[in-house]
Amino acid sequence: MSDESKAADPAAAEVAESSVEGQVREPETTEQPKAVAPEDEAGEKPAERVVSEEDVVEPEFSVTGSLPEPRTKTLAILAAGVLAFDVLTKVLSVAFLEDSEPIKIFGGALYLTFVRNPGAAFGLAEGMTWILALIAMGVAGFIFWISRNLRSQGWAVGLGLVLGGAVGNLADRLFREPGPMRGHVVDFLSLFDPYGRVWPVFNVADMAIVCGGATIIVLALMQHDYDGTVHKDAPAPVTPAEPQESGLKESGLKESGLKESK
Repeated sequence: MSDESKAADPAAAEVAESSVEGQVREPETTEQPKAVAPEDEAGEKPAERVVSEEDVVEPEFSVTGSLPEPRTKTLAILAAGVLAFDVLTKVLSVAFLEDSEPIKIFGGALYLTFVRNPGAAFGLAEGMTWILALIAMGVAGFIFWISRNLRSQGWAVGLGLVLGGAVGNLADRLFREPGPMRGHVVDFLSLFDPYGRVWPVFNVADMAIVCGGATIIVLALMQHDYDGTVHKDAPAPVTPAEPQESGLKESGLKESGLKESK
């Protein structure tokens, strides 16, 4: 632009200079492309998923670390249930079966009869009532002692059955006639015969003791401990491979052949 034109139009000159300075000072900015959500086959955009509090799964926490939780509650509930059922059936037996004829049920497979047993389960060890009472106390105390580390569900079931049955029969020996530690246990179930000539007369506590003991034996044979650990057999020792031995023998033969040739 000539000096004459600048003098003629000073305002236009100032606007031109300011536009040039703005182009030099302001850097060019490029807009980044926005991420576009993928569309489905129908051409519609999928709806955004909203994460709620129910979708967030918190990790399980165990106070024992990698060990299972204690099963003391299972043991206590099962033992209490067996004891309550045993006491109820014995009370009903005394009320309805004593001084009455045996009742035949299931076509003679089972008889409801009444017997006062001074011995152990299934009529064994008669005349040793006080010894059996002491044994029952020892069994109950041992179960209470190991229940602190009880973390196996199977062991909890087995020990709960044994504990409920042992305490049920112990209650009879403590509170029934002829006196404490000498009381006779009430039995009222007989198989295939009304007087126990095929199988000794028994009660609910006897059944619980036998079933619980069988459960514990099976778990022990399977190497399952009451604390939740499982013992596995040690792996067999690794023997050296035969090809290595044969290779050593061949190398020894080659060396001996070289010596003979020399």
